[in-house]
Amino acid sequence: MSPHVAIVTDSTAYLPRAALELHQITAVPLTVVLGDQALEEGTEISARSVAQALQKRRPVTTSRPSPAAFAETYRTVAAAGASGIVSLHLSAEVSGTYDAAVLAAKEAPVPVRVVDTGMVAMALGFCALAAAETAEAGGDVDEAVAAAEKRAAGTAAYFYVDTLDYLRRGGRIGAAQALLGSALAVKPILQLADGRIELLEKVRTASKAIARLEELAAERAGVGEVDIAVHHLAAAERADALAERLRERVPGLRELHVSEVGAVIGAHTGPGLLGAVVSAR
Repeated sequence: MSPHVAIVTDSTAYLPRAALELHQITAVPLTVVLGDQALEEGTEISARSVAQALQKRRPVTTSRPSPAAFAETYRTVAAAGASGIVSLHLSAEVSGTYDAAVLAAKEAPVPVRVVDTGMVAMALGFCALAAAETAEAGGDVDEAVAAAEKRAAGTAAYFYVDTLDYLRRGGRIGAAQALLGSALAVKPILQLADGRIELLEKVRTASKAIARLEELAAERAGVGEVDIAVHHLAAAERADALAERLRERVPGLRELHVSEVGAVIGAHTGPGLLGAVVSAR
């Protein structure tokens, strides 16, 4: 097999299986701990199982991949002919995944560039796709990294959640922000900012919050060429409706993905999540 630059990411990118296979992107799974069981995201536990556990107030936690898991992945990818690897991961502000990849990269048989994208979900997935497309066109490691970083800079992610309690419990949002979001039973809209999940706005009702989420996504898309992903957890009808409205409102829309988030993100957001990721091409 001819030398090439390989792209590695993690399971929280939530790329469609077809995209992973088409671009030969390897996704290293994070782990969900449900009771006394440690289960790999994507193969051993579903987001729906997590949603049901949360609704029953069962303890659910998550953990990063081990450095050994990354080391094995890098060896496998190198053995398949990779001359270099770009390893792109969810924000180091919310997970230790990046740190585990950095440790493993030191022992890899080929050069590995580990990148903290500051992103999560398809905001990360779009970065991985940009890097893969650059590598497929003959780009080297530096060029693939630059493509991913450019995509990250042009990507915004907004999320509506029914409650901030799950994010507070998992330590992904500060107690003060959670308290603000819970006051007067307002509905929170969140954003990714500098790799952190931050409270953006407080809206009085769920319907108004979802309408505001649509406005934010449409405003961000503007008139340029963009890809959009709509994510949800146990809210498929909401997601489909939002996707259709954005399809009508965004003139420069290229690709539109609609998917349920995986178990890891679901564990921290809870049922009812609705998200919009807008990524400029």
